[in-house]
Amino acid sequence: MSGRLLRWACTGSALSALLTAAPLAPHAAPAHAAPGPGKRPVAELLTDLQRLYRKAEESTETYNATEEKLTDQRRQVTGLNRSLAKARAAAHDGRGAAGRLARQQYQHGTIEISSYVRLLLARDPQGALDQRHLLRRAAAERAGAVTRLVDGEKKADGLARAARRALATQESLAQRQRTARDAVRTRLKEVEELLASLTAEELAALGRAEEDGAARAQRRLVASGALGAPAGAGRAPSARGERALRYAVAQIGKPYEWGAEGPAAFDCSGLTQRAWGVAGRGIPRTSQQQWARLPRVPLRDLRPGDLVVYFRRATHVALYLGRGQVVHAPRPGARVKVSPLAANPVLGAVRPDPRATPVSDYRPPRLPAGATKGADRGWAG
Repeated sequence: MSGRLLRWACTGSALSALLTAAPLAPHAAPAHAAPGPGKRPVAELLTDLQRLYRKAEESTETYNATEEKLTDQRRQVTGLNRSLAKARAAAHDGRGAAGRLARQQYQHGTIEISSYVRLLLARDPQGALDQRHLLRRAAAERAGAVTRLVDGEKKADGLARAARRALATQESLAQRQRTARDAVRTRLKEVEELLASLTAEELAALGRAEEDGAARAQRRLVASGALGAPAGAGRAPSARGERALRYAVAQIGKPYEWGAEGPAAFDCSGLTQRAWGVAGRGIPRTSQQQWARLPRVPLRDLRPGDLVVYFRRATHVALYLGRGQVVHAPRPGARVKVSPLAANPVLGAVRPDPRATPVSDYRPPRLPAGATKGADRGWAG
């Protein structure tokens, strides 16, 4: 990412600060002022901005998922290379042992007499029987050495092929990661250019449209009773859910950065994964994986610490704080903050520890000053 774009994405420019003063509306919002000559309606600007964010979120999600796969693949390649080295060393030892047996057989094969004849001619029949036993054991050892040699060579060959395939997969994943990274940079550049093209009047109207749209969505959600009454008040988290939530609250004010997993900056799923990891429960890296792999929970049964997942493609995620609020890392230019649960279109919710019982003496974490200030609209997973 260029220095100019990185500064914008992590700290926000004056233009983005104006825009992120309020959340993007989950649905198209009406213009708050009639556009002047040659100016575009606020609703149209909002739609364009949402479209760019959607493209960026898909690229970011691909980047995060590929990063996770690439880490696993590197670990697999390292393990295969280690096993291959051991197998080749064992095969080398096997070849040495087989060579020694071959030399011994060549040296003694011309005077070897059958064990039956040795028994007939022996002055000490018991000694001959003992020698016969030793000969059988030597033959068995010879056969075993040959078998180990053949098996070792086959194992080494198989591991070599597997290591080459794993390395090729790693290289392919690395290329996919570079492609996804470049796509994120391109989308963020498009967002930056759109924001830079707007006048102060347009930015102010866009901010009002965002704020009004989010407020309407939150009112509809609460009025629907989907969160229970009143908005899930009084529910307690599990012990791990409480630790995860307190960790997330402690990160309020830290910047959003795509692909970041803390501790200095986060993207949305980086925050949720880190929070639950600190609490002792490992969860998948991306919001899509969290939605797909963790147990679902109805919104009416939400308890603090649960994960709320957003957008049709599950590209944003937050931790439920309680009373209709969430803690999350919204988007570039914004910081970890508290937002209304419905500031983004809700897809559903998941619970990382569904069998855990709620704590009996829960007290909600104290929020720092300014915890609700800034952009609410999420876009990356």
